[in-house]
Amino acid sequence: MTQGRTTVIVNGAAGGGRCREAADGALSRLRALGIEADVRYTERAGHASELAKSAYDAGCRDFVSVGGDGTTYEVVNGLFPRPEGHDDPIRLGILPLGTGNSFLRDFEVMSTNDALDALTRRRSRSVDVVRVKHRDGLLHYINLLTIGFVTNAGDLTNRRFKSLGEAGYLLAAMVCIARLKSSTDPFRLDDGDVDRRPAPFLVFSNSQFTGGSFHIAPHADPTDGELDVIRAVPMNRGAFVKNLLAVYKGKHVEDPRVEEKRAKRVTFESPREHLVMLDGEIMPLTLESLEVMPGALEIWA
Repeated sequence: MTQGRTTVIVNGAAGGGRCREAADGALSRLRALGIEADVRYTERAGHASELAKSAYDAGCRDFVSVGGDGTTYEVVNGLFPRPEGHDDPIRLGILPLGTGNSFLRDFEVMSTNDALDALTRRRSRSVDVVRVKHRDGLLHYINLLTIGFVTNAGDLTNRRFKSLGEAGYLLAAMVCIARLKSSTDPFRLDDGDVDRRPAPFLVFSNSQFTGGSFHIAPHADPTDGELDVIRAVPMNRGAFVKNLLAVYKGKHVEDPRVEEKRAKRVTFESPREHLVMLDGEIMPLTLESLEVMPGALEIWA
């Protein structure tokens, strides 16, 4: 870790409010490591983005996100897009004290202790950031973007079953399977042909996991400069349940009805408003394109 102060952004509401109390011990350990932490607590949705941007504009380049996947998503969107001509490294540490810890699992960081150890070692790795262009502007993510079933199950989980953790997502998924349908959203990978086939879900993954331990894109690599695109073809509900259960071990992609492809850029040929999940955050967006920004962020992991 470089010399100077590190901006630590804490979402005390993460993990059902448990994050604020758990953060105290983690921050004490950071200070014991000699890290000069400028701790800032979020007060509302979107505040982590504001805090990150303010610290960046003031010259800070070292950050730690304390919370869940949604907190990290907000911090990343406070750091990007970067002003023209600013290409100095940004370093981000993640302390998983919220409901989800998806992105760090790619680096075998499974707990707060693992994350603190990564900060102790002061080793960073460059990872890709994905730029999302939509009708109303730009967003960025480091984990994944989903359309269709995966998003709908995540939305239902957040609204009704979030307190149950991963079991809540599985319960929501079963409800959504009963309502399963496919939609047609033409898209193009790089300079390839337009894919106009209907699909129950589309996943554009920079890393392997979602919802904690769901191994949705088992061959994704957040350092390779490409997205892993997971697309299912329409199938009956029995086959869909079988594939859903196989996601835990990443075995669903062995089914010929589930396709894996890679691309540096995705273009949506007939933009329309979708309910989209971005790194665990769910919102309506009219997507226009996704583009990988290779090695745009350094992660302590």
